[in-house]
Formats: sequence, C-alpha cells, structure tokens
Amino acid sequence: MRPRALAGSAAQAAENAMTSPEANSGASERLHALDAVRAGALLLGVAFHASLSFLPGPQIWVVRDTPSEAIATAGYVAHIFRMAAFFVIAGYFGRMLLQRRGTGGFVRNRVTRIVMPLLSFWTIVMAGIIACFIWGAAVMNGGTLPTDGPPPPPLTIATFPLTHLWFLYLLTLFYVAALAIRGIASVIDRKGSLRAGPVDGAMRGLLATPAGAIVLAVPLSIALAAKSNWFAWGGIPTPDTGLVPNIAATIAYGTAFTFGWLLQRQPVLLGSLKRWWPVHLIGSVALTIACCIMIDGISIVTPMPEGDLKSAYAYCYALAVWTWTLGLIGAALHFLTAENRAIRYVADASYWIYLIHLPVVMALQVMVFTLPLPALAKWGIVITASFLILLASYHLLVRHSWIGKWLNGRKLPWRKPAAGMEMQAA
Repeated sequence: MRPRALAGSAAQAAENAMTSPEANSGASERLHALDAVRAGALLLGVAFHASLSFLPGPQIWVVRDTPSEAIATAGYVAHIFRMAAFFVIAGYFGRMLLQRRGTGGFVRNRVTRIVMPLLSFWTIVMAGIIACFIWGAAVMNGGTLPTDGPPPPPLTIATFPLTHLWFLYLLTLFYVAALAIRGIASVIDRKGSLRAGPVDGAMRGLLATPAGAIVLAVPLSIALAAKSNWFAWGGIPTPDTGLVPNIAATIAYGTAFTFGWLLQRQPVLLGSLKRWWPVHLIGSVALTIACCIMIDGISIVTPMPEGDLKSAYAYCYALAVWTWTLGLIGAALHFLTAENRAIRYVADASYWIYLIHLPVVMALQVMVFTLPLPALAKWGIVITASFLILLASYHLLVRHSWIGKWLNGRKLPWRKPAAGMEMQAA
C-alpha cells in the first residue's frame, strides 16, 4: 500500500468514533488494545452496579438483597481502576481526534457524540431509575409503597442527579479545559519548545520505570486524604450528584485524562506500558490486598477515621488506581495487538450498553429479589440477563440504524457485500 493511502486509512479509522465517546483506532495494532480496555472498563460498570444490591450494611440501592462479602469485594476491586483507565484512554483518543480533525471538527464531533447523548439519554435513564426505585420500595415493603419515606431533595446545582452519565459531563468539562489550555499554550509557547521539552520529557521520565506510578498517585492521594467524611470502600467519590464535580474525582480523572492526552504526543511511550505490565499488575494486586486489610471491619457507610491510617490508605488506594490502570493497558498492548472480531463487536456495543444499562440492571435486581437463590446466583443472573438484553438491543436497534451512526460514527449494513461485488465496486 502506498504511504499516502496508508495514512489516509489510519486517519479515517481514527475519525470513526466507533462505540466510544472517543475516536476509533481500528487501523493500528496498538489502538485495538486501547479500544478493548476502554470497552472492558465500561462493561465492568454493568457488573459493578449489579453488585450494589448485595452489599453488606444498610440499604443504599434500589433493593437490599442477601449480602455477600465476595460480591462486595469483586465490586470494590473493579471500582478501583475502571474509570481511571477509561479516562486515560479518553484523553489519548481525544487528542488524536483533535490532531486529525482540527478544533472545529473536534468540537462538532464531541458535541454530537458526548454532549447530545448526555442530554438525550439523561431523561430516559432518570425516568427508568425513578420507576425502579418506586418498584423496589414496593417489593421490599410487601407489595405496597411505604408512606414514611423522605421527600426528594430540591433540584439545585449541588443536587442535580447526573446518574451514571456523569462520565459524559466530566468528559465535556475536560474537553473544554483541554481546548482552553491548548489555546493558551499556543500563545505562550508558539514554537512548542516548552511542550516538546519539559512536558514531553516529564512523560518520558514517568514511564521510564514502573516507579512513575508512585509519582502519578500523589495528587489523588492528597485529595483523598484531605476529604472529610470519606467513605473508604467507595474509593474515588463518584461525581454523580451536582454540576460542580467534587475535588477528589476531578483530580483523579483529570489527572488520568491529562496523562492520556500527553501520552498521545509520544505514542512510542506505549511501549513502556507494554514492557512494564507484569510489574504494574503484581504491584496492583499487592496494593489491593493491603487496602482490603486496612478497611477490614469498616462499614461501607462509615467514613474513614481521621489519622495516619486514613493517610496510608489514601496513598495505597491511589497507587493501586494507577498500577491497575497502567498494568491493564500494558497487558492489553501485549496480548491484544491483533484485531479480534468478537472483541471488536463488543467494543462497538459498549458505549450503547453503558448509556442505558442502569435501569435494566435495577429492574433485574428487583425481579430477582424474591427468588430463593444464593446471592452469587442472583448476581450472575442479573449480569447475564443484562448483557443479553443490552446486546440484543444494540444489535437490533443500534448497530444498523441511525443511532449507530450517531453514537459510533457509522451505520453498519445488515450483511456484508459479497466479495465479487466488492471487487466490482473497486
């Protein structure tokens, strides 16, 4: 293939957003791996939310089913890294898209595939969540709605329920900030020497050895240690309530997004993540075990006590966030370099699945509540049924329709043209 054709193919692949809010990366071996990690991070969210009805302690979800320490631990571990990994890849693909399309094209693409889905799906998702909470309250009350429940909070900037779609809201804020900083940098660093020197040099230094994670964890550890009434089991406080994100989440995901954005300036550094993935993952497992030991006996709804234990746990948790994130991305770069049709299909579906999964998961949690089954069996039923329903809805309603074009950048035909027809068309 001629160089110009190869470059054009790669550019087109990057411009097709695929399943993610980010640009697709289909033409590059390395980017197949990143797309798989992003999809996995989103799909883990389905399993995580499915676990919330089985947590020990008081009811915090649509229903409180049979508690399970095993399910709670699985949810805890997945929650450490999944959104940090997502935002690293969001930053990487975000800058790639900006480089390929320019500022105007970037803004149009992000408005279409991030802002509009947030505005369009929020009402549908919120209505489904409210319906499930009403249904769950009735089921847990013997079939009738309780009359002594607290009134809903007034709708304000501080209480606005973003639901699980907060990630789109935060992405929008990060894109705006990235464009603003890029504009300022273009004025004060016209020749790019500052970015090509200290900034790129710092990234090379961070990824030269696995010890870079120690530095990356510092901002988040400080934010977590400084947060009052920090519920340690939940880790990074989810910014799902209010239009002003909490400081810890902003630092956690903002750092991850920035890291991914700057990493894309030097794609060769992906090789460092690939090289050090075993060290990062071994460290992440050890750190996760240490975190579990430190919060053993602390209820999921009990704030972490102030003191040295909180500071130690905050740093241990922040370091686990980064070692998991870097290790999983590196492992994907090592093992998932070639395109896999099954993974590609699931990656295509993952954006749609994550957008609409929460009411589906909640409804299934209410449905299995009265079944005389162990918690692990119920959890498995909720996860399996959720994915079957969501994948079917993607295949029938999205993949081959205008919704697929809207969310993923393209509408796929129901059948591929025959080889002879392709040759004739060419």
